[in-house]
Amino acid sequence: MPIYEYHCEKCDRDFEYLVLGNDNPDCPNCNSKKVSRLMSICGFVSKGNGGQTVKSAASSSCSGCAASSCAGCGH
Repeated sequence: MPIYEYHCEKCDRDFEYLVLGNDNPDCPNCNSKKVSRLMSICGFVSKGNGGQTVKSAASSSCSGCAASSCAGCGH
């Protein structure tokens, strides 16, 4: 069951939604059905040689952002 990021066209907010089957989410802020799915940033964590942790994610517009996704920090 994937979690997708959506953008509400009515109130201009982004949110995440756990998709079950063919669910179509409503905006949790204004209950609008005018939402569009966003392209999510993929990232991973791996253990390198010597136990070093290496993190990778697509570039973010927030320098130094520690959120796991832009929806998490509101950008």
